[in-house]
Amino acid sequence: MADITLYDIPKKNPEINIWMAFPAMASFGMSSLGYMSIVKTLDMRHDYYVEKIFTDTKNTHLRPCDVDVMGFSVSFEIDFLGIFSILENFSIPLKGSKRDESFPLIFGGGPVLTANPEPYCEFFDFIIIGDAENIDINIIDVIKNNKNLSKKEILNLLSKVEGIYVPSVTEFSEEKGVTLKNGESYVVKKLTYPLSKCITTPVLAEKSFFSNTYVIEIVRGCPQRCGFCIASYLNLPYRFCSCEEIIEKIDTGLKYTNKIALLGALITAHPQFEKICEHILNRKQEIPDLELSVSSLRADSISPVVIKTLVACGQKHSTIAIEAGSERLRKIINKNLTENQIFETVKTAYENGLKGLKIYAMIGLPTETQEDIDEMISLAKRLKSSFKDFEFTFSFSTFVPKAHTPFQFCERESIKSLEKKYEYLKKEFHKLGVKIRTSSVKWDYWQALLSRGDRRLADYLIHVYKEGANLGAFKQSYKYFYDNNLLPHSDTYALKNHDTDEILAWDFISITPEKKALIAEYKRLLPDIK
Repeated sequence: MADITLYDIPKKNPEINIWMAFPAMASFGMSSLGYMSIVKTLDMRHDYYVEKIFTDTKNTHLRPCDVDVMGFSVSFEIDFLGIFSILENFSIPLKGSKRDESFPLIFGGGPVLTANPEPYCEFFDFIIIGDAENIDINIIDVIKNNKNLSKKEILNLLSKVEGIYVPSVTEFSEEKGVTLKNGESYVVKKLTYPLSKCITTPVLAEKSFFSNTYVIEIVRGCPQRCGFCIASYLNLPYRFCSCEEIIEKIDTGLKYTNKIALLGALITAHPQFEKICEHILNRKQEIPDLELSVSSLRADSISPVVIKTLVACGQKHSTIAIEAGSERLRKIINKNLTENQIFETVKTAYENGLKGLKIYAMIGLPTETQEDIDEMISLAKRLKSSFKDFEFTFSFSTFVPKAHTPFQFCERESIKSLEKKYEYLKKEFHKLGVKIRTSSVKWDYWQALLSRGDRRLADYLIHVYKEGANLGAFKQSYKYFYDNNLLPHSDTYALKNHDTDEILAWDFISITPEKKALIAEYKRLLPDIK
């Protein structure tokens, strides 16, 4: 089956050539709603010529010397490996300072770069901080209308555009650990747009990871504001599309495919989510093979109609996040979820036809004790005992402090301590006969380093890539840089507790809430931590 493009591509009379790149294989990139929506925005302009680029792209219509601007969508810290791979494939120098006028202007955007662009800033000419809904008018038109100027002149113009970070006009003060411009403090304000219309799948592709699935973003952000959660804080204010438009988009998607997916950090927080489910149930009667996929559900707002809709549309399992085993720790992280609510959620899922639940949880959260770990095991035991023929899978990750969250100041436990907790959990869950999945503590450590790193990491990241990009490369490359006094100890980035009056590498990125509000929330949630 050929790809189906769900928007009108105008006859092209291009004045600017664009490569939009996704730092992974095409099957993943074609499933990324954020990336593909930007491609659509650009492709709907008659004066732009746009090509999609992936790590497995073999042939292109354009040569690098013909491309005016190249963009990357960055969703995960580890994406720098895919970025380097694509740049190398086209013989483009990795660092912006090494690229002359013959190379395209290269930019990046996405949640990782919005939260803390500093470890990656030397690889981009400019970075979009926040939402990219108006990328054509606000950014690409500036480049198109000034193609006669040098790169430096164009970047100076872009540096004056709200939401655009141009690293080359700044300097990093190692002494102060802060990004400056002309020796003075520097601020880039995050771009935030209202969710006035649903973002939906622009191209149905059979070979994408979510094959022929019409994805609809129905909410952006999360109102719960768990202290560790970057998806919540980075996307404030919480926004949602109108129920009427969501229903209209569902009906549009069903004209082309029987697979619908609803996307958002917490879709069940939509005030009319039950009404949306009821509409899908009604459409299911007309389209017997209608399939529905959803992201994680909110454990205290799952109703029978929600579960019945999922079951009717082919889902046997779903996902909830409880984060911690004890109510004490859930309150500290702002996950206001009682044990009764967890049991009621499971009961609703069980009685309305689901076969099982995946339960997300985290270890290593601030103030966690052995008693909290034991309460997680006790909770799993009671759930297993109460719902004997229901399938539970507990999926654990380790706490990673993230920029622009109240817990950005918190220390992270050592690898040895966290691995010991995982071993204990695995042993106890095995006794219960409950499935358990755990993240890699070592990989989480390097994610934490990147999450709170600064621009001194640039050469280290290149070294990691050149050395094979495996766990050994991360560790041995860092040892080389540390032994040669090129970087502080890796624990400084990955584990260290930060004082609230400390200047952090990402403080120049202005989001809502601002740092003083994050400090207030940090002190409210963790009053006993100094």
